[in-house]
Amino acid sequence: MGLPLGIAFAARGLSVVLYDINAEAVAGVNAATLPFAEPGAAGPLAEAVAAGRLRATTDPAAVGASEHLVVVVGTPVDEHLNPDLGAVPRALERCAEHLRDGQLIVLRSTVYPGVTALTEKLLAGKGLRADVAFCPERIAEGRAMTELFTLPQIVAARTPEALTRAEKLFRHLTDQIVPLEPEEAELAKLFTNTWRYIKFATANQFWMMANDFGLDFARIRHAVAYDYPRAADLPMPGFAAGPCLFKDTMQLAAFNRNNFVLGHSAMLINEGLPLYLVSRLEDRFDLATSTVGILGMAFKGGSDDPRESLAYKLRKILALKTRETLCTDPYVADERFVDLDEVLRRADLLVIAAPHEQYARLDTDKPVIDMWGLTGQGVRV
Repeated sequence: MGLPLGIAFAARGLSVVLYDINAEAVAGVNAATLPFAEPGAAGPLAEAVAAGRLRATTDPAAVGASEHLVVVVGTPVDEHLNPDLGAVPRALERCAEHLRDGQLIVLRSTVYPGVTALTEKLLAGKGLRADVAFCPERIAEGRAMTELFTLPQIVAARTPEALTRAEKLFRHLTDQIVPLEPEEAELAKLFTNTWRYIKFATANQFWMMANDFGLDFARIRHAVAYDYPRAADLPMPGFAAGPCLFKDTMQLAAFNRNNFVLGHSAMLINEGLPLYLVSRLEDRFDLATSTVGILGMAFKGGSDDPRESLAYKLRKILALKTRETLCTDPYVADERFVDLDEVLRRADLLVIAAPHEQYARLDTDKPVIDMWGLTGQGVRV
């Protein structure tokens, strides 16, 4: 999320320095090489680097020369699904000696409610008089260079001065600013991701219900949503994964003292989907004598990002059940994967785990399990 934001600011004429502890990533950016797939970002990156408006560094002193410091770090949950409250403070501690009075420090990462206040206390404890704002990102991977300029930006700060400065910064990208209190904005971001996660769980539960009775959820969904706006946002089924939705649902649960039945139910449905899928395959096929090909290992279609992808959970389960499991993905590089042509040749059964558009036109006589509805052949398993 940090690099597209930096590219966007540079494209609007701002001078941008990207600080990171990963020397390889820094070198790549300075060579104007995009380290991941993000449509529309490669050209502006090359232009900004060539014009001297964007550079990357591993030197923490660089943050001290900036009027605005935007913090974009991962905010994971631990192995017990508890939020890591220290991710943002640790990032600031790494460069704390270079921070100075008068800076605007913007938290961009999705954070547990209260982390903005924790950051304010951290800076005050170091004697720094800095303005702090929380301005969460809300873009989707693959749409960053469009949505950074078109989506409304939530801006939250404790003081009018900090709010005005943060609003001025983000008006370089969008004219639509939504002001909130910091704690309101922290919850707004968590509510946004959790709402998507619950919607996907609803679709997955509906699919399993229809599927267990031999009915095609794709046909039912079409009828429900056809020219009916109140059901237009009902998704198709599929693996609900990635680095944000599950994690932020668990952060919200922790915030509410783990009293979040709806969120925990969504987790059980979405995380249990690979096991449900394999159990249905066992009913139809002799998996012990079969080679199964998994098509797509990214966490969503058209992406090269495998983080938290449920395709890997599917692979683990199938590895215990099948003669052999083969994986392929046109975007994710992994020496363990094989080419699609080899999978089509060797596999007895194919499972579409990520809805890459390439899989909509498969030329095969092998059974294809397509819970996404990508091939237009129904979603019954």
